[in-house]
Amino acid sequence: MNEIRVMLVNEEDEVVGSMEKMEAHRNGGSLHRAVSVFVTDSQGRWLIHRRALDKYHSKGLWSNTSCSHPTPGENSMEAAKRRLFEEMGLKAELRYLFRFTYKAELESGLTEYETDHVFWAVSDAEPRPNPDEVMDYKYIEFGDLEHELEQHPECFSEWFKMIYQQVQQHITKNNA
Repeated sequence: MNEIRVMLVNEEDEVVGSMEKMEAHRNGGSLHRAVSVFVTDSQGRWLIHRRALDKYHSKGLWSNTSCSHPTPGENSMEAAKRRLFEEMGLKAELRYLFRFTYKAELESGLTEYETDHVFWAVSDAEPRPNPDEVMDYKYIEFGDLEHELEQHPECFSEWFKMIYQQVQQHITKNNA
């Protein structure tokens, strides 16, 4: 069995080692690098997906277009493009927006402790989601998304709830 490893980083996002992915999420979590991709269509609607029910955490929750971890030696842009294609069957020209570090307690005693590199793209291509990763997807206007998050925050992944407003600010600034 191939073990999936993640890059451990310090508070300055400098690589300090690697660790098996599940181990990095146990025992309070070890700080590691992640990527999150947000896609909007040409009308400005957000493409969000509902995580498959057999994911190791945040099962069945709505989240950004795709998210994952770079493997040791892989840069964040490469990882973001790879996972956008693996999860949603999309290729797009990504723009780096920002990074942030967060820690969130999840189900099954797992912890996300990540420095997340956030990317955005505009695409009208039809998603071809991988059913092992994605159980549903939809396009949604930002105002409707905000309303859903206010009414049902339990239906969204922890990291998505933390950054969606900041992503929208960056999108607005990039489109000005």
